[in-house]
Amino acid sequence: MKTMSTTRLAANLQRLIRPKSIAVFGGGWAEEVVRQTRKIGFEGPVWPVHPRKDEVAGYRTYRSVGELPGAPDASFIGVNRELTVEVMRELSAKGAGGAVCFAAGFKEAGARGLELHHALLEAAGDMAFMGPNCYGTLNYLDGAVLWPDQHGGNRVEKGVAIIAQSGNIAVNVTMQQRGLPLAYVFTLGNQARIGFSRLIEALLEDPRVTAIGLIMEAIDDLSAFDRAVAKAAAKRIPIAAMKLGASAQGAAATMSHTASLAGADGIVDAYFRRTGIARLRSLPELLETLKLLHFVGPLAGRDIVSMSCSGGEAALMSDLIDASPLHARPFTPAQKAKVEATLSELVTVANPLDYHTFIWGNEERLTATFTSVLQAGFDLSYLVLDFPRGDRCSDASWQPTLQAFATASRTTGAKAALVASLGECLPEGIVKQSAALGIGAIAGLEEGLAAAEAAASIGEAFRRGAAKPLMIAAGEPTNITALDEWEAKAALEAHGLSRPRGRLVMTEDEALAAFREIGAPVVVKACSREILHKTEAGAVRLGIRTEAELREAARHMLALARHAIVEAMVTDAVAELIVGVARDPQFGPTLVVGSGGILVELVGDSRTLLLPVSGEEVREAILSLKAAKLIAGFRGKPAGDIDGAVAAVMAVARYTQANAARLAELDVNPLLVRPKGKGAVAADALIRIEAT
Repeated sequence: MKTMSTTRLAANLQRLIRPKSIAVFGGGWAEEVVRQTRKIGFEGPVWPVHPRKDEVAGYRTYRSVGELPGAPDASFIGVNRELTVEVMRELSAKGAGGAVCFAAGFKEAGARGLELHHALLEAAGDMAFMGPNCYGTLNYLDGAVLWPDQHGGNRVEKGVAIIAQSGNIAVNVTMQQRGLPLAYVFTLGNQARIGFSRLIEALLEDPRVTAIGLIMEAIDDLSAFDRAVAKAAAKRIPIAAMKLGASAQGAAATMSHTASLAGADGIVDAYFRRTGIARLRSLPELLETLKLLHFVGPLAGRDIVSMSCSGGEAALMSDLIDASPLHARPFTPAQKAKVEATLSELVTVANPLDYHTFIWGNEERLTATFTSVLQAGFDLSYLVLDFPRGDRCSDASWQPTLQAFATASRTTGAKAALVASLGECLPEGIVKQSAALGIGAIAGLEEGLAAAEAAASIGEAFRRGAAKPLMIAAGEPTNITALDEWEAKAALEAHGLSRPRGRLVMTEDEALAAFREIGAPVVVKACSREILHKTEAGAVRLGIRTEAELREAARHMLALARHAIVEAMVTDAVAELIVGVARDPQFGPTLVVGSGGILVELVGDSRTLLLPVSGEEVREAILSLKAAKLIAGFRGKPAGDIDGAVAAVMAVARYTQANAARLAELDVNPLLVRPKGKGAVAADALIRIEAT
């Protein structure tokens, strides 16, 4: 098989997404591509290929690839899966740039489909292609569409690019009436050759792209994707994503759709945080975030101000901001006085600001108020403004408010946007009018705050700089064995993890000697590679204070296992954590920090981290947990040793990195966080690892 040139592939991908000539193969679906190409006003040649028809949508047809007058930059191949491979081979031989492979039935469809998948890759040579099982591509900048259906977009001079694996979701996105300027819409299907990674890199070459939105089922190539998003961050092109398959059922659905690896949801969260990709949970949130990024860009922080002429709207915004990671910073005394000077004495100046209706319709006074607020230095200023429905009402008296806000934004240079409490109260025409005035307009308060948080998180990531390259140790170790608790703790102790003072014993007398040396109270546990969950097996006794109790406990444990552990019982713990390592098929070992103890699964309070990890990331993860309140000193109790907890997690991380290829599973539960200055110790540990 001929080696593919990545340089030629990159050049061909540019030809595919920004073509100067288009060829179209197939019947009904393909003919719609020709009609849509003519409708949008593509200026280059369009070459339909059909074995019988002489003309399609006003264009002359050709009988075969060999008859084409040139090598097309882009082709839409709308024939069956077997013929798709043959057409691709002929196009490659002619020097074509790339193609959309519409047919399904490849990698996602059994043994024959997998054979055709490999055949398609071989036939393509250095060609770039989307799919197979791909709906198409839309380039609204240059009017180049390879799309077998209606779509709702139109030509723009600049805008956001959206990449989706799902064709139907992409169709729906083109029908949005939110005023989001779409520069490109791509569907990927199976990502056999062109996936998110290469397409993101290609889009970075087009200065007309202001932001990139991803609607993902799976990452195509983790290392390549990592490089692509790092390049986007270096170019300050923000990326926002919606990851499908968050639930177990959703993940199974994505697998059945594209035969792709979806990745555990918590790991995806961790990866997006690490790389500065903003994750949104719904399509409206994603679209409004992209709109805010297009008009305003990433934010410098989370301080926002809200203005409205309604006390109810102000209260609603206050509640929503309070429940979000954003901050409605109060005005300083000087700022407050400046705003007060523009308003009636009956108005109380606060954030959110209810400026009342005293100045409604007075553009000059509205401009003064908005200007004074925008000069207060918030990271984002929102004006809540819902417009009346156009079929029954007039928005004439709303226009002075819009004009005043645009003037204030232009004068101050502050980052500002309109936001409507209801999406239907923000007609697309108003969004476009606002855009012409230099103002973004966001539909929905919840969507607006989600967009603001996303823009703030991206801004934070840009300031933080590039993350360290991921430690990827994918695949599965074989010949797995479990270490017993004593072995597991010793292995972790070698990397800096503290454990309670203890002894490994084989007899009742040895246990008694250990008890006398350590001092009461102690814990006695059976120690065996076969007993990994001691509570369920009755293999642990707590709070042993007398020699009689010790002897009885030792006899019981040594009847269960050859060895027992006698260990000092930690009585001053202020919080319990769990530190675990799970192995993901795509990411390899991943670190999980959570609220621990016997209720760990019931509480479900955890944070996933990817390796390598810094102490700052570990600290932030611990402080995000519910257990952080205990560590801070809950209801007058002593504060826990957060530094000791961070050090313990970092010790587990070091062990994991040293054994990344062999480690299958690790649990330290509970990790007992002691009072400040006393550290954190591992009360129990489990390691499953490849035998050497």
